[in-house]
Amino acid sequence: MYAPLQNDSFLRACLRQPTPHTPVWLMRQAGRYLPEYRATRAKAGSFMGLATNTDYATEVTLQPLARYALDAAILFSDILTVPDAMGLGLSFALGEGPRFAHPVRDEAAVAKLEVPDMNRLRYVFDAVTSIRRALNGRVPLIGFSGSPWTLACYMVEGAGSDDYRLVKTMLYSRPDLMHRMLEVNAAAVAQYLNAQIEAGAQAVMIFDSWGGVLADGAFQEFSLAYTRRVLQQLKREHDGQRIPHIVFTKGGGLWLEQIADAQPDVVGLDWTVNLAAARARIGDRVALQGNLDPNVLFAGPAQIRAEVTRTLTSFGAPLDAQGRPGGHIFNLGHGISQHTPPESVSVLVDTVHEVSRQLRKAA
Repeated sequence: MYAPLQNDSFLRACLRQPTPHTPVWLMRQAGRYLPEYRATRAKAGSFMGLATNTDYATEVTLQPLARYALDAAILFSDILTVPDAMGLGLSFALGEGPRFAHPVRDEAAVAKLEVPDMNRLRYVFDAVTSIRRALNGRVPLIGFSGSPWTLACYMVEGAGSDDYRLVKTMLYSRPDLMHRMLEVNAAAVAQYLNAQIEAGAQAVMIFDSWGGVLADGAFQEFSLAYTRRVLQQLKREHDGQRIPHIVFTKGGGLWLEQIADAQPDVVGLDWTVNLAAARARIGDRVALQGNLDPNVLFAGPAQIRAEVTRTLTSFGAPLDAQGRPGGHIFNLGHGISQHTPPESVSVLVDTVHEVSRQLRKAA
């Protein structure tokens, strides 16, 4: 059904297999920093108009690959499609973040929650299939979802938040309601990601964007336990191909070992974590993804090259002392800023490939 994969370095690195260079892709690599994206979004009329149109979603997913030698594509969508399909009324105003018309803040609202009919998300799966075909085997396609906890944050707050007061109030005062919401979310996310795999995604990523706002103890109970529940339900193979699973918890460096124990194939790291120390802590049980500070891309080319080199070097040799591959996927420590100069991304991607090849020759 699909063309053979020409560049499998990303998938190999996810599974800690040898690669000729360190593969690189960027969170939010299809986005507002690219003028061609802004032009397509203007044609679509709105963010959701873009995300729900198969042709537009395919077009913007492929735009960064036309500019840069990236080693993976990631589905253009949003982490909040699942609660939108639950009937919460997702909208995006230009220049503002997501907002729900019907936030979930009391017992009655929680009681009404149920796993949505996946046909309400057909536009996502159609986009996955369309993108996979359009890639024509060039690089693998990553599917994704928000984590159960991150979805709950938006569902309760109704939008982004500075203090997470509403969702944490529910967590502490009515943990029964929070667990009920997270159970529904976990079942929905697992079904959603499995449907993306069936539609053509070759790896899937769980964005636990707000796991790091939780206290120790609360993180394990309300975030990690439900991420683990999703991972346990995900397909590990499809059409005879292994499907890597990635978990990224922003602010999750404190719990690296516990996240690795949930048995994803890859753990994403933000820029606060030293890659060498992270690798030493988990002993190459999982591959690592990350973790350049996105604001490095506002510096000049020489500084970008130096910081990219420092990040690659901090991971260490591709093989450990016993000759086993460690597995590193280069990425930012969070999503790329909309204000990033596009030419800075060229410097980053080219430097990752050039320097990582040199490091392999020197090893």
